[in-house]
Amino acid sequence: MADVKLAIVFYSMGGSNFQMAKWAAEAAKESGADVKLLKVQELAPQSVIDGNPAWKATVEATKDIPVATADDLDWADAIIFSTPTRFGVMASQMKQFLDTMGGLWAQGKTINKVVSAMTSAQNPHGGQEATILSLYTVMYHWGALVAAPGYTDPVLFGAGGNPYGTSATIGQDGKIVGDVEPAVKHQAKRTISVAQAFKNGNK
Repeated sequence: MADVKLAIVFYSMGGSNFQMAKWAAEAAKESGADVKLLKVQELAPQSVIDGNPAWKATVEATKDIPVATADDLDWADAIIFSTPTRFGVMASQMKQFLDTMGGLWAQGKTINKVVSAMTSAQNPHGGQEATILSLYTVMYHWGALVAAPGYTDPVLFGAGGNPYGTSATIGQDGKIVGDVEPAVKHQAKRTISVAQAFKNGNK
């Protein structure tokens, strides 16, 4: 069984990335990993959130989930990030969290973390690939090891076949389109597998 410590760090406004993070946590636990499900700090004013029913509902649904810290990333062998796209890059809430990890990076504590990323957008070509790649750019600076899903399992095509990370398209009803859950779970298990192999190789 895996003895990998996995942090799943998400930002979610409409609930989709929260759902994807929960699927990833389920799969990781099935693989025997020690899992922390964590959110990044919300930056938007409460008055703005209150004016958007879906956003307000997501904030309420995630109120008991801990906010991610540098200590959580230090603890983790592997990290899965999940963030919606904002004009082809990660949401500012996720970027702000990563920007506060300079101390961890300066101590060399981001080196060799196994990382993977997921995202969502309103349409299949709404910047999904670019968003994941923008997050991976940070990971290259960290000295982290990117565990992209590639085309390692046919289930990826149910979610659109993004080789960089699972990307969900969100319909006008606010629901995830397509069969995304199997792709998320495969990506999580692959991340655990890569992290486990790396840990075993360094014993």
